[in-house]
Amino acid sequence: MKLYAISDLHLANRINFQALEALPPYPDDWLILAGDLGEMEEHVKVAIIILASRFNRVIWVPGNHDLWSLPSHPQQIRGEARYQRLVSICRDFGVLTPEDPYVLWPAQDQDYLLVPMFLLYDFSFRPPHIPAEKAVEWAAESGVVCTDEELLSTDPYPSAAAWCARRCQYTEERLKKESLEKKPMVLINHFPLREDMALLRRFPRFSLWCGTQRTGDWHTRFPVAVVVYGHMHMRGTHYRDGVRFEEVSLGYPRDWVHKRGLSYYLREILPGSTAVSGDRWPVTG
Repeated sequence: MKLYAISDLHLANRINFQALEALPPYPDDWLILAGDLGEMEEHVKVAIIILASRFNRVIWVPGNHDLWSLPSHPQQIRGEARYQRLVSICRDFGVLTPEDPYVLWPAQDQDYLLVPMFLLYDFSFRPPHIPAEKAVEWAAESGVVCTDEELLSTDPYPSAAAWCARRCQYTEERLKKESLEKKPMVLINHFPLREDMALLRRFPRFSLWCGTQRTGDWHTRFPVAVVVYGHMHMRGTHYRDGVRFEEVSLGYPRDWVHKRGLSYYLREILPGSTAVSGDRWPVTG
C-alpha cells in the first residue's frame, strides 16, 4: 500500500488527458491530487471520476486554474461558490477535500495524518521594500503578470489576499487542534508553503502568486513529516529542518516526457520517497 501524489494535470491539453485515460489501476494505493486539474468544472469532474475508480482513496486540493472564471463561460459559478461546488463534486465520488475531517494513512510503524489545505496567496512573497499595493506593478515591470489577475474571481472576498487570510486562519485553527494528538502530518496544498520554494529562475517575480509568508514556519510549528505541493512545474524533493518537501506537478505537455506515461510522474510520498535528498527533477521530465 502506497500513498502517491501528483498535481497540475492541466487536462485542457489533449496529451495530458490521454495520459490520464491510459493510467492503470492502483487498487490498493491512495492518491493526492494537489490542484490544477483544469480550468473547467468538467476537467475536475472527469479527473475525479477516473482517479476515484483507479485508486483506493483520493485526496484533492484546489489549484488556481481550478477556480478560474473563463470569459467564454460567463455563467460559471465564481469565487468561493465555485470552490464549494468542486468540494461537492469530490464528495459525490468519495474524494476527500480541505473541508472534510483529516484521515489517517496507516503505515506499519506509524500512522500519518493527511491534511489537505486550501490557502491561496497574498503577494507577501516579495522584497520588503515593495509595498503590497505596488506588488503587481513591480512584477509587471519584468514582464510577468499571472493570468489569475484576469480570471481568478475571489467573490465574496475583496481580494485574493483577504481570501488567503481567511483560509490560513481556518486551517491554522484546525492544525492547532490536531497537533495535540502528536500524529505526524502530511500537509497538502497547491501552493508552496515557503518563499524559498517559490522561485522560478526565468521569472522570479512570479513568486507573488505562489503563496504566503503566513505558512513559512508551519513545518516546524506542527508535527509535520512531509509537505506536498505543486504549482511551480518544478518537480523535486527538498528538505528544510528535517522535513521533506515534495513538488509533484506534471505540468503542460512541454514539461514532461510523454512516452513515459503518467505512472512515471506519480511521486511516492509514503511509506518512502522515490527521490533522494536534494533531488530536483528537470521540468523536461
